Amino acid sequence: MSDVLRTLREARPAELDPDVPVDEGVRQAELARAMAAAPSVPSSAAVPARRRMRPVWGLGLAGAVTAGAVAAAAVITTGGGATGGNGTGPGRSGAPTVTLDARTVLLAAAEKADGQSETMRAYWHQVTISSSTYTVGTGGDRYDITLRSRSEGWTPSRPGGKQWAGQQDLGARPATKADEEAWRRAGAPTTFKIKVPVAPGAKGRLKPFTVTTAPGRRHFNGSPLVDGDKVFWLGRNVTMKDLRSLPSDPKRLKAELMRWYKGHDTESNRPMAADEWLYTVARGLVMDMPVKPEVRAAGFRMLAGLPTVRSLGKVTDPEGRAGNAIAMEEKTPVGVIRHEMIIDMSSGTALASMNVMAAPAAGSPIPAGRTMDSTVTVGTEWTDSKPR
Repeated sequence: MSDVLRTLREARPAELDPDVPVDEGVRQAELARAMAAAPSVPSSAAVPARRRMRPVWGLGLAGAVTAGAVAAAAVITTGGGATGGNGTGPGRSGAPTVTLDARTVLLAAAEKADGQSETMRAYWHQVTISSSTYTVGTGGDRYDITLRSRSEGWTPSRPGGKQWAGQQDLGARPATKADEEAWRRAGAPTTFKIKVPVAPGAKGRLKPFTVTTAPGRRHFNGSPLVDGDKVFWLGRNVTMKDLRSLPSDPKRLKAELMRWYKGHDTESNRPMAADEWLYTVARGLVMDMPVKPEVRAAGFRMLAGLPTVRSLGKVTDPEGRAGNAIAMEEKTPVGVIRHEMIIDMSSGTALASMNVMAAPAAGSPIPAGRTMDSTVTVGTEWTDSKPR
């Protein structure tokens, strides 16, 4: 047994055993990314010269992420909350809680991913649920609503084909119970006009849009691959062959990815540190992309080697699935944003990513603690089934 799994087996509660099963839009999320744009970049639009490509259903890579490893393998806490990790971990009064450090979580996920097998088929099929949160109303009648959308995509395994996407808005709803009470006091409206906030001092404003509480119609369409063979953005436009040829050694994988680091983030020309850029790209790799299982494992190990990843302890993702969260914090024009990734160690998969406002900048309209947007990976698989 490896040192990682030995540490887990000795320190974890029974429900964290890797062999125990765990219970299992796009437009709005793209707009949410604009809130973190630099004053000279009022939206997250691609820089034309880079010809950034992403799947038609996908959210792309949002925000920068840094990582922070905690020295201890596990922190035992008691009482109302965790005292290790980020200091806000869950706890039951009088009962011990285990907060595993980020390195342990990532290495355990890597070991599980390493043992998986796969068979390439006609399409890489992915289903995600995305959400973004905005404030509506005025004065004391303001409250938050969350917009959700379901996206389904099929990426062909061979060049020359089409990528297909199904997209459906799931409707808007109050973000919390308190917001629901405020919404009811406002007459329980079914339509909302969203004004997207941007960084203090940013030039220009994004056009408002209207959403409703009712689910929308599902849209389905296909389009040719960019240049006939490009399928994802991984610091550059990459082909399926590029993805399937990535090295399974963490150091070699890091070197391969860092070849494309140019000093700025993945969404604009805003400066970004190398580790933050690497985390951003690697998060997309382990969550979204049809890399080999051993390469996904290398991605987790590469993240475990970054010096600033930290653990948030046990959490549930926006769809209610249990996992362990790691995070980094990035200073942006609108404030310090915490970029979280929720990992299921028992399956070696990344369940979700979330961007949370940790500390708003002066003049920022986004309150502390708000989950600005999230992406949940409902499922990924190779399939021969025809897109529909």
